Amino acid sequence: MKQNKPEQIVWGWFEHGDWTMVVAATGKGICYVGSPGAGLRELEAWAAKRMPEGMLVHDEERLKEAKAQLRRYLQGESAEWECAMDLRGTAFQLEVWRALQEVGAGTTETYSALAGKLGRPSAVRAVASAIGANPVLIAVPCHRIIGKDGTLTGYRGGLPMKERLLRLEAGRR
Repeated sequence: MKQNKPEQIVWGWFEHGDWTMVVAATGKGICYVGSPGAGLRELEAWAAKRMPEGMLVHDEERLKEAKAQLRRYLQGESAEWECAMDLRGTAFQLEVWRALQEVGAGTTETYSALAGKLGRPSAVRAVASAIGANPVLIAVPCHRIIGKDGTLTGYRGGLPMKERLLRLEAGRR
């Protein structure tokens, strides 16, 4: 009987200025960008839920391009994500995450507007929940979604990170 090898989740540290985050990828692409300072526990919890058969493997070299892309973003050189992604979620979450990728750098959109664009205007809370489950911070730009009244609301990386990312993008215009 042939046994399947567990899928590898390659992870490494991304450090740039005062940013320190865990980044992870599968053979299909980047699957996780952690909150600054959260460390490996956040990735382990995500992997246990989304890829329970996966095997975490520390390998800085295999994440070189993803880390270079993050660095270019944080240096204000590129707001476009060019690396392949391997997003793992429910069909609804994937739909929301795809919609997030259409919100342009330097702009914001409300949760209710995003729900409307998805053809689900009454599903604002479900949209917000899917946004909160986004495993790939920055590359899937959930930081661009704000409250109906224009205030910054929930963000896995914390509101200071969300504000900082929005300021960074506003400086590119």
